[in-house]
Amino acid sequence: MADESVYFESKEFKNILKQYEESVKSGHPAYMDADDLADIADYYHFYCRYDEAQAAIELALKYNPDAIGPLLYKAREALAQNDYETAYEYQTRIEAIDSQEGLYFKGEILICQGKAEEADELFRQQLKEVYPDELTDYVYDVAHLFSDYNLHEKAFEWIARSKGDDSDEFKELMGCTLFGLGKYKDSERIFNELIDHDPYSIRYWNALANAQFMNEDYNSSITSSEYAIAINPNNAESVLSKANGLYSLGNFESAYSYFQRYSEMMPNDDFGYLHQGTCLINLGRSTDAIKVLEKGAQVAEPDSQYLPEIYQELAFAYSEQHQLDNALYYIDKTELLDCDHVNMEVIRGHILLYNNNMEKAEQAFKKALQLSDNAPKTMLRINVSLYDNQYYQSSYLLFKNFFKYAGKDWHDGYSYMALCCRELKKEKEFMQYLELAVKHNPREAKLVLGSLFPEGMTPESYVEYMSKQKSNQ
Repeated sequence: MADESVYFESKEFKNILKQYEESVKSGHPAYMDADDLADIADYYHFYCRYDEAQAAIELALKYNPDAIGPLLYKAREALAQNDYETAYEYQTRIEAIDSQEGLYFKGEILICQGKAEEADELFRQQLKEVYPDELTDYVYDVAHLFSDYNLHEKAFEWIARSKGDDSDEFKELMGCTLFGLGKYKDSERIFNELIDHDPYSIRYWNALANAQFMNEDYNSSITSSEYAIAINPNNAESVLSKANGLYSLGNFESAYSYFQRYSEMMPNDDFGYLHQGTCLINLGRSTDAIKVLEKGAQVAEPDSQYLPEIYQELAFAYSEQHQLDNALYYIDKTELLDCDHVNMEVIRGHILLYNNNMEKAEQAFKKALQLSDNAPKTMLRINVSLYDNQYYQSSYLLFKNFFKYAGKDWHDGYSYMALCCRELKKEKEFMQYLELAVKHNPREAKLVLGSLFPEGMTPESYVEYMSKQKSNQ
């Protein structure tokens, strides 16, 4: 969960929420502090309960039109819609009431407009006016703002402007910033230190799980998620983190149950339904997958980053059932979305191949190549599609030609070529391409060829192991 949700889990907030919901249920909303109502609106928005959020914020503005919390909520609502004119109108109102909040929000607007350097200059100019005893708080606030918008290098620059301290707040900010910079081991170390100081912080356990996940230490990530779940079984981020870890280990049955659990907590989040669907497809349950994926499409916002993936998985699920028209319908729906249209054409070709329509598949592949200017990655995807659809000879010949022109710096696809050679009983070439796969792209080798070797074996041992196997035959 986001940091703001820590307050949502507090006894204080739960009492406020209970009071509000009881008053709404009675039909006679009680008078409440406008900033408390803004917190309630944030809570509903966090859980994708947008109508209830809007009702709470409208009531807050009715009670106190000049309260900072409701004004910030409406201002950020305008930002989310790229309505910068309205956002600046709210910024002017906020600045007149609280100059510091107005400054921060002005910087936030600039960041959203892609003007991070201007925001940085704004904050640096104000830095000259900050009293020494307020410097640390100011620097932390600005660093947090840049971090919230994934501008981690900027966040790190601002952290460096302070002397730092031993506070948990400073360590957490540094841990999050290092995570954003891709320094997952350093981030993991910091969150382990924080957990030593406060072993019951769900936020720290979740942050540790995320760092371990990004470092591909999935078992440790799952363990950290389990500690968070033990503290609060209803923490959605912890449940999702465990689901992601299980999925990455290929434990689709267990992952599916945790994605289900997540969707029960966050019923309006399309991410949960998407991954329920991918788990079910991997389990060969395409009919069940279609049901949850269609639910995901139903709750998704039109500009959701996950909607193209939902349509893609629906296409695969219908293809699996040989319902070609339905499969192509969902590929067609991606044409108006902001997504990788080259990849979607490759998928179209793949589905057509799977349904034995070679002529139209070739047309789709040609279109993908045209859209990508014959990019090597597109050619590779097409070759892999041919292999997956058991056109081994065609895939083999295309790979042969592909590697002639790929160049010395090309590292992908050797594992798939090794599989083609294996299917075609070309044992000598299989060993050659196995060696190239391990040398050029051990990660791909593990993913594509790992099932041919004992569990836990590293790619560095593949060639030696396979050579011994063949000598013993």
